[in-house]
Parts: sequence; C-alpha cells; structure tokens
Amino acid sequence: IDGRLQWIMDAYTASDRYPYSQPLNRSSGIDSLLNTAALRNLTRQGNNYLRDAAKVTIDAYDGTLNFYVLDETDPILSTYRKIFPDLFQTASEVPEPVRAHFRYPHDLFTLQAQIYRTYHMGNAEVFYNREDLWQFPTQKYEQDEVRMDPYYTIMRLPEATSEEFIKILPFTPNNRDNMVSWMAGRSDADNYGKLLLYEFPKQQLVYGPSQIEARIDQTPEISELITLLGQRGSRVIRGDLLVLPIEESLLYVEPVYLQAEQGELPELKRVIVAYGNEVVMGETLEESLTAIFGDRTTPAAAPAMPSSEVDVSEPVALPGDLASQVQAALDAYEAGRQALQQGDWEAYGQAQKTLEEILNQLNQDL
Repeated sequence: IDGRLQWIMDAYTASDRYPYSQPLNRSSGIDSLLNTAALRNLTRQGNNYLRDAAKVTIDAYDGTLNFYVLDETDPILSTYRKIFPDLFQTASEVPEPVRAHFRYPHDLFTLQAQIYRTYHMGNAEVFYNREDLWQFPTQKYEQDEVRMDPYYTIMRLPEATSEEFIKILPFTPNNRDNMVSWMAGRSDADNYGKLLLYEFPKQQLVYGPSQIEARIDQTPEISELITLLGQRGSRVIRGDLLVLPIEESLLYVEPVYLQAEQGELPELKRVIVAYGNEVVMGETLEESLTAIFGDRTTPAAAPAMPSSEVDVSEPVALPGDLASQVQAALDAYEAGRQALQQGDWEAYGQAQKTLEEILNQLNQDL
C-alpha cells in the first residue's frame, strides 16, 4: 500500500462471563480447524463471547501500529478505549486501500459455524431433542477423510449480479451426507462482517461433498486412472474439493496432484468437475468444462433465497455460442492464474468475476 508492506491482524475481544451464551467446547474438536493459537486456547478456557472488534495494521518496515475500531458497541473494547484514548482510531479513519484488504476472519467464521450447527433450530422441542443438528461436511484430502475447512472464494451471491469476496462453508445433517445449507461471511465494503445462510428445499436431495467424493471413486474412468498414476512410484494427492454455488446449481471442482518420490512440489495433473448428474476428469480445466457443459441435461437443486437484499450491478457481456463461451472461461481462468502469481489482486478479482459470469451464462443457455 503506497509502496509499503502492511500486515493486517484481527484483534479479538473475549470473555467467559457473557450471560446465557454457549461456551466454546474443546471436546468438539473445533480447535483443530483454527489457525490462531490464541483462539485455540480460548476453546480450552470455556469462553462464550468473541468479537472481531478491531483491526491492527503493522508497517513491515518501521513497525508502526494502527488500531482501527470495527465494533463501536463492544463493551470490552470500549473499556480499552477509555484506558488508552489515543491508541484507537475509528472505522471511518481506515484508509480505503487498507479497508479493501479486510476479510472475514477464518477462525471467527469457523467458531460461529460450529455454534450455529445447533442454534439454527428455532423450535424448542426440536432443539431439545437435537432433531435437526447439522455438521461440517467431510471430504477426501490426499487419501484421508477429513472435515472440510471453510474457504474463501470470489462469487456472486443469489439475487445479485456482482461478485464479492466471501467465506463459505456447506452444512450436512448430523450423520448424513447430503447438503442442507451453506453459510457465507461477507468481506466487501459496507457488508463486511455480515453472515448469510442459504437453505436448500427439504424435498430435494442435494449432494454433499462426501457424496461427490464417493461418486468420483465410483466413476470407473476416474478411479482407474488415479490408481494407474499412483502405480508409477509417485504419490497421488486429491486436493480440496470446492463447492461453488452458481445461479440455482452447484459446481464441484477438485484438483488432482502428483508428487514424485523425491519429495518435489506436487504437480497439477488432472481436474475433476461435477455438475448436476455428471462427473468428469480432464487433463485441464478446459477438458472438464467442455465435457460438463456439453453433456449436462439435469440441473442441480436450487438453494432458497435469503431475506436480506444485496446490491447489484450490470453483468459483463458474454459471447453467444458454446465454444466461444468455454474459451472465454478458459481465458479468464488463465488471466486469473497469472494475476495470482504476480500478486495483482485487482486483476485476479476481475478475472474471477468474468469467469463467474461466463459460467452463469453457460448454465442459463444449457
């Protein structure tokens, strides 16, 4: 920012004395998904109040610290502000280039999702009997079955035409694998810190991540090739499965890497894409997208719309025929990949926005 490197840290306030609030429970295993050691300790101390009350920037060259208040109503932070009146700056004083890099904290989102698994139930009897308990989905990572971690993505929320940077996590019912909902934490502009939940219609079955993983394993062409790759003295690594809501459907993408015995960096070898009733694996994203959008006949289940409104903007213009749309999607993907390698986040975001619009248009046309 302005030729200087700035570190940005989340500054939390916490307490174990908030009335009628569920304490964090280490026995749930949630601390294994947290990135911050301090928050892992909080799960061991029974805290039941946590707020992302402030942001701190640290100048990497001279160590200058700036504390910016995000939550004016937080009572703990208000006390600190009275003790150190010259330390904190208001949210309106955050420079725009700094604000543009704020993101919904991973650990806070994870803890909120963990608590909401139970407290989404509004009926007292249902809540007491835990009849509608949700859980974090599982996925196959490398060769192990692991709990899915919330992930960041750039996507367009339902009812909107503009992309934004969000944190996302699907939910599945307790001891079941189908997907029932997904939660989104927003990071952009005035929507920073807002949570949204999208629920799927109960009468429709929507595949969860582990079911998609099972369908991948049960696809002979894919399982045979993965087995063959692993027999050449190399290690096959199944990467993170991404669940990407697009319009009224879901797109699942999973990379497959190959790592040599010498311990070199894994190399991307295949890309698996699932959409509707189709599961394909290609050497490139181009092959997978072409196969999926060329053969798709049945759309996936539609998510329920949220009650809150979101800002909209004009969508980008898209080419009309299938071949040019697929090529445009690949061009946007490649532009985003190069921008990511160069650290050009503005160009990366624009490329992701273009890719999202093209995929949405493909979904509508087919």
